[in-house]
Amino acid sequence: MGQYVAPLRDMQFLLHEMFNVTEELKAIPKFEDVDADIINQVLEEGAKFTQEVLFPLNHSGDREGCHYDAATKSVTTPKGFKEAYQKYVDGGWAALACDPEYGGQGLPVVLNNSFYEMLNSSNQAWTMYPGLSHGAYECLKEHGTDEQKQLYLPKLVSGAWTGTMCLTEAHCGTDLGMLRSKALPQDDGSWLITGSKIFISAGEHDMAENIIHLVLARVPGAPEGSKGISLFVVPKFLPNADGSVGARNPITCGAIEEKMGIHGNSTCQMNLDSAKGWIIGEPNKGLNAMFVFMNAARLGVGMQSLGLTEVAYQNALVYAKDRIQMRALSGPKAPDRPADPIIVHPDVRRMLLTAKAYAEGARAFSSYVALQIDRELHHPDEDVRKEAADEVALLTPIIKAFITDNGWIATSEAMQVYGGHGYIAEWGMEQYVRDARINMIYEGTNTIQSLDLLGRKILMDNGAKLRKFGEKIKAFVEENGTDEAMSEFITPLGDLGDKVTKLTMEIGMKAFQNPDEVGAACVPYLRVVGHMVYSYFFAQMAKIALAKEDSGDTFYKAKLATARFYFARLYPETAMLIRQARSGAANLLALDADLF
Repeated sequence: MGQYVAPLRDMQFLLHEMFNVTEELKAIPKFEDVDADIINQVLEEGAKFTQEVLFPLNHSGDREGCHYDAATKSVTTPKGFKEAYQKYVDGGWAALACDPEYGGQGLPVVLNNSFYEMLNSSNQAWTMYPGLSHGAYECLKEHGTDEQKQLYLPKLVSGAWTGTMCLTEAHCGTDLGMLRSKALPQDDGSWLITGSKIFISAGEHDMAENIIHLVLARVPGAPEGSKGISLFVVPKFLPNADGSVGARNPITCGAIEEKMGIHGNSTCQMNLDSAKGWIIGEPNKGLNAMFVFMNAARLGVGMQSLGLTEVAYQNALVYAKDRIQMRALSGPKAPDRPADPIIVHPDVRRMLLTAKAYAEGARAFSSYVALQIDRELHHPDEDVRKEAADEVALLTPIIKAFITDNGWIATSEAMQVYGGHGYIAEWGMEQYVRDARINMIYEGTNTIQSLDLLGRKILMDNGAKLRKFGEKIKAFVEENGTDEAMSEFITPLGDLGDKVTKLTMEIGMKAFQNPDEVGAACVPYLRVVGHMVYSYFFAQMAKIALAKEDSGDTFYKAKLATARFYFARLYPETAMLIRQARSGAANLLALDADLF
């Protein structure tokens, strides 16, 4: 159904021409041997795997879905998923960016990030199985004991075992301080955990021999609220001393959810009946440890929507060039045919360019953040690590919310290109819209991301992180401000940077008087900052494209045209958003609840 071709040229443009990652990585001893040939080889092989193995299973997996057996409490994944996972493991893909100490290949996150875009374009539902494993790996690597690391990490790295995070309960979603699952200490140092969790992605399946659940629960005497949450590792099968799987642990799937999208992934209700687990980190400090997993997941969800944006765009483009309907308003463009291809119509081009621009902006943004994660984790200079960590913290909620908002817009526009056929399942486009919609909700709704950005990441440190990022933008504006050819990109970028500074100060002052002002402004505010970030990267891409426009490579002409479209058609949304953010809380709170 449809097609997918990995956008290797654009990925290579970003990694080699724009971010010059091989030079950046030379400053990190761990990656000093990673050169352009290695990067290109991994990308090319990743493209083959995703195009040839995963993409053909996307539509069939959506139609078939997962199967739950109530008698055995087991889940069977769609036809072909298990075999594809074995190929993924055999190919070493699970180990790509993991530590060699645990069997990983030790390649940078920025490269793994590009591979994950391909995975999500080809099959988001399938990708969630190994994707969650990587978050479990990161959490255990940072907060686990040496014994836990030696036991679990090699299995997660190899892909022999997969991982989940078990946070949500029926009565509490975002407000994890309300969770009720209990953990009782045992004489052997283990804990017996009882409770129920819902919406657990990949909570039960048949693709790997064991599933390692990271579970939030309360220990006896724990403080109320989020300060009384502990984190536990709870395996489906208890590991034997030699690493083989042993007895079945009573953490079982009670049902799988019937969902709007991502049908190929098992979203489970998980029941723990005195399931055996081991604490990760200190008692009552579990939420801090789980944030490692949650932040990795939020970056991953942004990549899911980038993947969907790209594949939806590609298929809408093919359709627009092939489908003939009516004549161009300015006269026939295909006089030898009974009608013109719909790509001649201005509004069809608007829809295609919206998806194209949001894909290219997200790819540049996420590649940059992935490179900062490599610097945060591995750079030898502590100051560089701290600066990178601050930037990743600032940008993570924007990655999650802005890219997924735009993914919903882009997939909807791509489906609209098809007209009535876009609504029909056999063309495959409606699946991308359904799958894209969940990305705005899970791993912290986009409103929660907006509150996190404005309330925690910006106002709580008086805008220090935002100012540091703004200094990079200011330096770029000053460096290129006298270049007449760049003025169409530099002027709006500089203008938006000034407006974000003023808007932040205004909301901050209001919030001192009334905290509800943060909640009222945060969603449009995040989109404004998101556009500032995209403007920064589109201006950088445009600079390179201008320099190479006459090289004979049409890639640069297309890149320049996309940047111009972005500033002309998408960037102007910021004017409306700023007015919304400035309008205050009164228009939202004045109406009594009984009058709704």
